[in-house]
Amino acid sequence: MPAFSPLTIGSLASRYRAGTLTPLQLVDALGDRLHAEDTHAVWIHRLPRERLVEYARALAGRDPASLPLYGVPFAVKDNIDLAGVPTTAGCPDFAYVPQSSATVVQRLIDAGAIPVGKTNLDQFATGLVGTRSPYGACRNGFDARYVSGGSSSGSAVAVATGLAAFSLGTDTAGSGRVPAAFNNLVGHKPTRGVLSARGVVPACRSLDTISVFALTAADAARVMDVACAFDEEDAFSRRAEPSPAEWGKGFRFGVPTRECLEFFGNDDYRELFGRAVETLTALGGVAVPVDIRPMLEAARLLYDGPWVAERYAAIRAFFDSHEASLHPVTREIIGRSRSWRASDAYDALYRLMTLRREADRTWEAVDVVVTPTAGTIYTIDDVDADPLRLNANLGHYTNFMNLLDYAATAVPTGFTPAGLPFGVTLFAPAHTDTSLLHLASRVQRASGGTLGATGAAAEPDDLALPERPSGGVVHVAVCGAHMSGLPLNVQLTSRGGRLVEKTRSASCYRFHALPGGPPERPGMVRVAKDGVAVELEVWAMPVREYGSFVAGIPAPLGIGTVLLEDGRGVQGFVCEAVAAAGARDISEYGGWRAYLAAQAS
Repeated sequence: MPAFSPLTIGSLASRYRAGTLTPLQLVDALGDRLHAEDTHAVWIHRLPRERLVEYARALAGRDPASLPLYGVPFAVKDNIDLAGVPTTAGCPDFAYVPQSSATVVQRLIDAGAIPVGKTNLDQFATGLVGTRSPYGACRNGFDARYVSGGSSSGSAVAVATGLAAFSLGTDTAGSGRVPAAFNNLVGHKPTRGVLSARGVVPACRSLDTISVFALTAADAARVMDVACAFDEEDAFSRRAEPSPAEWGKGFRFGVPTRECLEFFGNDDYRELFGRAVETLTALGGVAVPVDIRPMLEAARLLYDGPWVAERYAAIRAFFDSHEASLHPVTREIIGRSRSWRASDAYDALYRLMTLRREADRTWEAVDVVVTPTAGTIYTIDDVDADPLRLNANLGHYTNFMNLLDYAATAVPTGFTPAGLPFGVTLFAPAHTDTSLLHLASRVQRASGGTLGATGAAAEPDDLALPERPSGGVVHVAVCGAHMSGLPLNVQLTSRGGRLVEKTRSASCYRFHALPGGPPERPGMVRVAKDGVAVELEVWAMPVREYGSFVAGIPAPLGIGTVLLEDGRGVQGFVCEAVAAAGARDISEYGGWRAYLAAQAS
C-alpha cells in the first residue's frame, strides 16, 4: 500500500495542507496500482497516466483549502458520463464517447477531485450481484469467491481496495447499498432527484439516483455537499430540503418484526444484525418494533410488476436492434417486460400508492428504520447456478426505497467468523440525507473495524463529521394533545415534523387541565416557586411550515420559550397565566399522559 493509505478525504486534505503530499505525487504512486493486473475485474476503462497528470497539474498553485475535494481520486460507474471516455453501461456494442461529463461528475472535478477510471457493473445496471458483465464478474474485495454486489460492483471494490477515495454508483433497487455492505463501505442512496441524473444512462428513469461509496460516512457527506444541486435541465431534479435536526438521545429507531426479517439461512448475519441493534441502543436510541410488510410488498412491484418495462423503455431502440448484444440474464429480464400493458402499469401505481400510505405510518412511531442491507451473501458460483432467485434475495431489504421515496445509508457494522463484512441500512423519509449520514457516522465510530478492505484502522479525523446547525428547522416542545399518538399529533406529522427527543421541562412550571374540548388540552404556566418538571416531546419542524402551525394555536395557548431540564431553551407551548385561574391544577401527575391515564382509570 502507498504511504498515503488509507485514501480518506480527511487524511488527504491534512497531507495536502501540511505540504507532505501533492496531487502529482499521489497520481504517480496511485498510477502503479491502477494499472496493475485487474484481478477483481474492477475496471472497464482506466485513465492513462498522462491524463491523470493533467488533472493533477490543473491543481498546481491552488490553495488546497480552497477546493473541498482538492486532489481526491474518485471512480465513476460506467453508466455515468466522463468527457472523452467511452460510456458502455456494461455493453460494448452500446458504447459512445460523451463530449461533456455528467452534471455530478463535473461538479466533483470543479471541486478538485481527480477521476481515475470507469468501473465495471451489471449490464445496464440490471442486477445486485456484479456478475452480469461481459467485462467479467467483479469479485468481492475480501474473498474473490464471493460476489461484490451490484450493479455498482466496480465502484465499490475500487474504494474498498484503495484505488479511489470515493466513487459514484447508481441506485434503483439497491445498487448503491448492497455492494457497500459486501465490501465494508458506506453507501449513501440520496433522496431521489437531489443529485442530477443528467449524463446518466437510465435504468428506471423515474426511480434512479446517483449514489456515493466512501470509506466513511464523513467522506460520503463531504461528497454530497459538493454533488447536491438543483439542475434545471434535468426534468427529474428536485431541490434538496433541510434535514431534520440530528437525532439525539431518545431517538426512536424501527426494527422489523420477526416475521419481516429474512436471513436466508445465514445465522452469522442474524447475529450481527442483533449486535447492530444493540449498538444503536447504546447510542441513545429506543428500539421500536415495526411492521415493514407494506414496504416488502412494494419491493416486489419493482421486478415482478410493470416497472421493469421502464428498463426496456430506457434502451428500447438499442434492445430491439441489438438484442443479441445483451448479457443473457439481462436480456431475459428486460425482454420479458414487453408483455406488460399500460393498464398494468396504472394498476401497479394504484397499489403502490396504497402501500405507500400504509408504509408512511411508520414515521408516526419512529425517526429512522434499521434493516440488514442484505440478508445474506453468495458465492459467484451460487449466483451463476441460480441467477434470478438469488439476486432477488439480495434485494429483500432494498428494492422498495426509491418506490416509496426514502433516503438510505448503508453502514458497515461487523464481520462474520469467515471474515466477510456485514452492514445495516438506516433509512427515513425523503430529505433526511444529512441526518442519516450523521447517525451512520456515529454507528461506524461505535462499531470500530477497518476501512474497506485496506486493513487500515480508522483514525478519529477520518470519522469526524462536522456538527451542523439545524438550518431550516425549528425545534418545538409539546406537552399535550400534540404528543405522539394523541389527537393533534397529525398537525406536526403532516407538516414534516419529526420527533427529536423525549425529555422534561425545568422544574419551574405548574401544569393545568384547561376547560373546553374536545380534544382536551393542558397549559404550562411558568412560576417563581413550587414548580414541577413536566413531560415533553421536542419536535423538529421545517421553517416553511412553522408559520401555519403557530397560526392555528387557539388562546389561551401560545408559543414562547420553554426551559428544558438540561437548561436549554426551545420554542414551545405556553399558557396565559390568567387561564390558570379557572383550570384544574394537575401538576402532581407530571405530564399529560399520566393525567389521561388517571382519568381513564
